Amino acid sequence: MRIVSILTLIVTFLMAPLQVTFAEVPNSSEPSSKRPNILIAITDEHSFQHLSVQGSPFVKTPNVDRIAAEGFRFVNAYAGSPGCSPSRAALLTGQHHWMIGAAGTHGSSFPAHYETFVDVLERDGYKVGFTGKGWGPGSWYMGGRTKNPAGVEYNDEKLKEKHPVGIASWDYAANFNVFMDERKQEEPFYFWYGAKEPHLRYEEGPRTQEELATVVVPGFMPDTDASRSMLLDYADEINHFDTHLGKILARLEAEGELDNTLIIITADNGMPMPRAKGNGYDYGVHVPLIMRWASSLKKNKVIKGTVGFVDVSASILDAAGMSIPDQFVGTSIMGLLNGEIDELDYERAVYSGRERHSSSRYNNVGYPQRIMRSGDFLLIWNPKADRHPAGAPLKIEDGKLVDGFHDIDDSVSKRELLAKREDPYISRYFHLAVDKRPEWELFNIKEDPYNLTNLAGDPTHADTLAHYKKMLIETLTKTGDSRMTGNGDLWEDFPRVQGSLRYYPKPKK
Repeated sequence: MRIVSILTLIVTFLMAPLQVTFAEVPNSSEPSSKRPNILIAITDEHSFQHLSVQGSPFVKTPNVDRIAAEGFRFVNAYAGSPGCSPSRAALLTGQHHWMIGAAGTHGSSFPAHYETFVDVLERDGYKVGFTGKGWGPGSWYMGGRTKNPAGVEYNDEKLKEKHPVGIASWDYAANFNVFMDERKQEEPFYFWYGAKEPHLRYEEGPRTQEELATVVVPGFMPDTDASRSMLLDYADEINHFDTHLGKILARLEAEGELDNTLIIITADNGMPMPRAKGNGYDYGVHVPLIMRWASSLKKNKVIKGTVGFVDVSASILDAAGMSIPDQFVGTSIMGLLNGEIDELDYERAVYSGRERHSSSRYNNVGYPQRIMRSGDFLLIWNPKADRHPAGAPLKIEDGKLVDGFHDIDDSVSKRELLAKREDPYISRYFHLAVDKRPEWELFNIKEDPYNLTNLAGDPTHADTLAHYKKMLIETLTKTGDSRMTGNGDLWEDFPRVQGSLRYYPKPKK
């Protein structure tokens, strides 16, 4: 296990001056109901396609669909990271994950000098709270914060009825009711409904052939009963999220606050299947984004232009009528929601990335990636292409691999890939999920939605690759990414304060 050296403290100190801190915002002495509320409903590991309003035949989300019908559905929205902790931190701070130190990796801390839009809203008189999963996993108090970066926690209310394995015990809607009961009359509020679902683990119960037949299996997964059953479990958990969303919306309506609330529905990263979560591929970072802004004259609007998490952060403060501090590197989309423009720029680049996720390699090192979507193309840079992208193999019994690749969460799908990796059909999907990858990957999203054909080595796409590489490198350099300055190993020194550590033998040279 890596011993955290004084270098970590030095790096953190040196990085701090690069952050632009918030100007003081005066406290509001007389909150008014005219000040808009903010509701964020965020799922845990949910790819963009899996809503009934997106056309999924096996996922039922009537309440999400309602908000889409009354608002805006963004079909090219990208999370801050393919892993939950850094992605949520990017959303909260309005900065790319490589700009926010320990908060930009998994299971570490959230240094207090990286302020969030929640901090700004609270300072301006907003009541702030969250239920379920806020920012995490990690330790916010080790970063010097007094509460979770997502707000004040409301998690005391628990489900009364028996629920399936994997469903969290929190009664999200009941906790929102407690929050609203505490709210003073006309006090503006921000609330984060952070469903733990559809994060693994799942019920894994038996399924009928009729149920299995409804599932559409993504092209990077084997089309087997195991894959279809897992996707149905995943869909059930999304439905659980949607049910509680409906109850929260009902309370907003009862309070007369629905039309005074900016509603944002999204996910922290893509679904927890092999080659999705933890990967820079489209199903790892392309997430749902639905927004309702009652003052807009446009309803049921589908937006094809690209939008990233840092843009959502900037939009929240803009909607609240505040100037956007320089720390927020995104662009507000309130002009779209207010009807000043009809569409976002499809060619505009949006960014994502990752460093360490689970303890999956020797010395707890990560698998860095930088990701850019622009137009029809998705570009991925793998700076440490010599490492195993899904984690290293770990345990072999009787000549068979039975454990390893821990950047893929345990599931019936992963177990099938491991157990049947010699099967001629399954083998292809096993290797897609775990094999080492080239430093650069380029995919045409329209022609190859499952990202199976890397165009980076295709001479006919050499100019396209060069163009997008230049765009990515310029942005990473401008925003101070340590991977561009030769200091990328600092990511390995941020302490892991949550999550188990595994022993891996030293790789052979």
